[in-house]
Amino acid sequence: MTDTNASTTKTDEAPNRISTGVAGVDEILHGGLVPERSYLVRGEPGTGKTILGLHYLTNGTADGETALFINLEEATEDIKQNAAQLGFDLGDIHFLDLSPKSDFFAGDQSYDIFESSEVERDPIVEKISERVTELTPDRVFVDPITQIRYLSTDEYQFRKQALSFMRLLSEEGATVMFTTQATDDSPDDDLQFMSDGTIELGYASTGRTLRVPKFRGSATMDGDHALNITDEGLQIYPQLTPGEHNRAFVDEPISSGVPEMDELLNGGLDRGTVTVISGPTGVGKTTTGTQFMKEAAGRGERSVMYLFEESETTFMRRSEAVNIPVEKMRERGTLNVEEIESLTTSPQEFANMVRREVEEKETEIVMIDGIAGYKLALRGNEDELLSNLHALNRYLKNMGVTVVLIEEVSDITGEFQATDVGISYLADNIVFLRHLELRGEMRKVIGVLKMRTSDFERTLREFAITEHGITVGEPLTQLRGILSGTPEWADDADRPER
Repeated sequence: MTDTNASTTKTDEAPNRISTGVAGVDEILHGGLVPERSYLVRGEPGTGKTILGLHYLTNGTADGETALFINLEEATEDIKQNAAQLGFDLGDIHFLDLSPKSDFFAGDQSYDIFESSEVERDPIVEKISERVTELTPDRVFVDPITQIRYLSTDEYQFRKQALSFMRLLSEEGATVMFTTQATDDSPDDDLQFMSDGTIELGYASTGRTLRVPKFRGSATMDGDHALNITDEGLQIYPQLTPGEHNRAFVDEPISSGVPEMDELLNGGLDRGTVTVISGPTGVGKTTTGTQFMKEAAGRGERSVMYLFEESETTFMRRSEAVNIPVEKMRERGTLNVEEIESLTTSPQEFANMVRREVEEKETEIVMIDGIAGYKLALRGNEDELLSNLHALNRYLKNMGVTVVLIEEVSDITGEFQATDVGISYLADNIVFLRHLELRGEMRKVIGVLKMRTSDFERTLREFAITEHGITVGEPLTQLRGILSGTPEWADDADRPER
């Protein structure tokens, strides 16, 4: 049984940090932003830069801080209207609207006639200075600071203005977040050097991402973290780092509740191990995994099943038909069944779902059904998905969770094959199920190919699923060629009666 009181998660101490307003970003930053410093938020249009700024400012006003939004491109009313659609209340936020007005280009008032510095630069600098001195804000969000670049005579003047601007805000005790609009013609490398930290928003094969390549004064979580834009703002799912999590647990076998199966497994599956149950379609892989959950429920332990290849309704109906009371297990809180929708979830988001189950619900068994469906349902290329699956399994093992992975092989009979997608390296244990033809009748067998943490029985046994549940027979020691799918009796006199 897991000792949940001994659960630990490694994080840096985060004194004197302020929240970004997004829990996932704070986790990545090991607590939040360091006060009175400046942070660059960069990324393509539509990646969520302004939304992150709204989270940041409203988090400050909720704590009674003074927040200033300096908008250099979008008008205040447009910002408020867009923010309201995401549920942000900007009533307590101060605005300094320096966006271009509709009459700016009227009457030949354009940068072609006057030097940009003569038209706009001095008034802008003066307005910012006056507003900051008047408010002495705790938090400032500038969106986007690169607009000032277009109002400067050259790059030197822009860098000088930007540096002095950030120094002014720092001297007033403000923590600054500012965005850029970097292009190939106008990169923002200079601003990256000036900032104390950089938060990059972008796109990858898994969807939108967030990463932190620079953060002075503290370590951060490495990797590309998943980002979703929802009706309530940003949702961040940090990349799972297995080494930062561990939990003490008792190293013991967990029973399947079927004595003959436990004999094959030398008592059962050891806690904190990963088991692959492989076999062709219809052989009983999911039912075998669910049998361990049924027995765990009898001990009062919680399990979770993630369905990637089967509907929840079909799984529930089929399990009930073979004497696995999944509905009662759900009612008692000893089972959770999650059907994962195709191509709507990133690997990081899925790992976050599993973490909540383990850390908030004290779940003891996690089953993923199945691996091929996992690869098809989650966004990302195959290498990324397998890498994330490996990290998830390492995390679960560190937390003392028993993992069951369902893997379908394509051949119903013929030459034996443990897995189709090369995941055997993830497994501490491999249990395989096979169809075979015996005297013109289709039968099934179960065997164990590998157990990393204990000995196991090296014989095969007949396997069946009835309305009363799983039955496993005695060792089939007199059969030869079982793994080929076409076995023969070694001696006719030893054939068992059916």
